[in-house]
Amino acid sequence: MPRLITERTAFPPTLGMLIGVLAVSTASTFIRLAQVYAPSLTIAAWRMILASLILAPFALTSQRAAWRSLRRRDWACVLAAGVLLALHFYAWIASLAMTSVAASVVLVTLYPLFVGLISHFFLNERLTPALAGGLFVALLGSAIIGWGDWGQGVHRLKGDLFALGGALVVSGYILIGRQQRQHLSLLGYVFPVYTAAALTLLVLAVSLHAPLWGFPPAGWRWMLLLAVIPQIVGHSALNWSLGKLPATYVSLSILAEPLISTILAWWFLRESPPPAAVGGGLLVLGGIVVSFRRLPGGTQV
Repeated sequence: MPRLITERTAFPPTLGMLIGVLAVSTASTFIRLAQVYAPSLTIAAWRMILASLILAPFALTSQRAAWRSLRRRDWACVLAAGVLLALHFYAWIASLAMTSVAASVVLVTLYPLFVGLISHFFLNERLTPALAGGLFVALLGSAIIGWGDWGQGVHRLKGDLFALGGALVVSGYILIGRQQRQHLSLLGYVFPVYTAAALTLLVLAVSLHAPLWGFPPAGWRWMLLLAVIPQIVGHSALNWSLGKLPATYVSLSILAEPLISTILAWWFLRESPPPAAVGGGLLVLGGIVVSFRRLPGGTQV
């Protein structure tokens, strides 16, 4: 089993965090390259199907005892987390087909602020002045991005809204994961969640008549790389580092993802970030930095 997704390893936590950030930052580029051959829903489905199949041999041979100890409520939470993760990937991958990489990745990074708001209104965790101020700054940045994309047509603005929707639904996934990871190992949690997400996306793809076969080798290559590098390596490394490092430290490091993703898009896709995405993105990330030090609990990715 890859050492990166195990709980007990001598791997340096900061190096694991760095690998995780670099790995997840490749996702938008792989998605854009895959969208040449397949629609967004198909890409989202195969991302999770392939990730689940790769993890299956390791999870099924090591986690069955832990799963038997789960209560019915725990399984319901795991299933809900998988559904929310599926909706997140569907919305975010669809946004990348409509708006710039810079705008999409910055807006989807707003999820920590949604976590804070949900915690305040539904979990009785107080909304701090830092969170309120950071939220205001981040929303101002989002408005600037939306205003800039409005001039480029409704299509790009719709992509921004899809990215925001992806940030909102992944907040629920994060809050569930924060609870379930207290009594499940990393692999014991992510495998059933990824499988539930894969099944959800498969049902959506079949229901909406999205193609699942017949792609050229290049299309399969980008979808496989999407499943392996950002999903298995990236998400697993970041979740693992959260067990070794302060949550705020890891969460702040994830803010490098929009910058790295934008650089990769400029280098490989020849996509220059729009000025509004740069200016608004700086405000969004600044607002999140202001809020992070007072956000309740940890962050799962």
